[in-house]
Amino acid sequence: MDLGRGSDAEAIDVGKVAALGLKRQHWKPPYRGEVGAASVFLAGSIEMGKATRWQEYLAGEIIEAVGLDVTVFDPRRDDWDPEWKQREDCPPFKAQVEWELEFLERADIVAMHLEPGTLSPISLLEFGMFAKSEKLVVCCPLDFGRSGNVWVTGHYEGSKCMLVETMGELKAEVVSRLKRIIKERRDGAE
Repeated sequence: MDLGRGSDAEAIDVGKVAALGLKRQHWKPPYRGEVGAASVFLAGSIEMGKATRWQEYLAGEIIEAVGLDVTVFDPRRDDWDPEWKQREDCPPFKAQVEWELEFLERADIVAMHLEPGTLSPISLLEFGMFAKSEKLVVCCPLDFGRSGNVWVTGHYEGSKCMLVETMGELKAEVVSRLKRIIKERRDGAE
C-alpha cells in the first residue's frame, strides 16, 4: 500500500455526505457536530512535508469498512498556518490543541501511526497520555526512530494499549473494534 504524499490517499467526499443528509463522518479542526455511533481519533505523525497524508487514507478505509455510523476525528488541519506561535497566548494554536485534547478524550478509540523518518514529539506525548488505556492502538514500525521506547513502554506493566507494526494491522484492529462498539450499542438500545 503506497500512501504517497496524499496523491494515492482516498479523500472523503464531505459534500456528497452532506447532500444525502447524513452526519459528517470525517472531522477536522475546528469542526464540531453530531457524533456517530462510534468514533476514532487519528493520532500520530503529521510533520508537514515529512509525514505522508496517512490520515486521509485511513479515514477513507475506516468509513468504507464500517459505514456511516462512525465519526473520524482527524487533527490534520487543512488551514494550518506555520506562522502561528506555539504558545498558549496564540488563540488559533490554543484552539487547535484544545480541539485535539477534547476529541482524544471523547473518542472510543485512539488510532496512532508513528511514521518512520519523523520525530513526532506530540504523538509521543499523546502515546504517554493513553498508554494505560485499552482504547489506544499504535502502529509503530520497527524503523520508527523511537520504536524501542514505544514497544517497551507499550508492554510495560500496567500498559493496556495494543501495538502493531503495519498500517494494515492498524486498520484491521480499528475496524474490528468500531464494528464491535456499534453492535454493542445497538444491542444495548433494544
